[in-house]
Amino acid sequence: MLRHEFQPGKLVAGFVVILAGIVYAGDAGGAWETPWFAIFPLIGFGLFLAGAVGLTGQFIRRRRALRDDTRAGAPSEARR
Repeated sequence: MLRHEFQPGKLVAGFVVILAGIVYAGDAGGAWETPWFAIFPLIGFGLFLAGAVGLTGQFIRRRRALRDDTRAGAPSEARR
């Protein structure tokens, strides 16, 4: 199986969508009362957090690739 690169932003976004599903499943099951508009701030904050985590991960990957290329002495494509 081919390995893929880890993308933490997608992981955070998935957790937030699962959390939103759990919140509404609890409301549907009668465990608690959730207003209909609660999904907007929950998903909005989750997408913002996923974007921030994704950008941080991309910055770390790019910086690590740049560091590895300078150690090997090869020109980097990330320096464009």
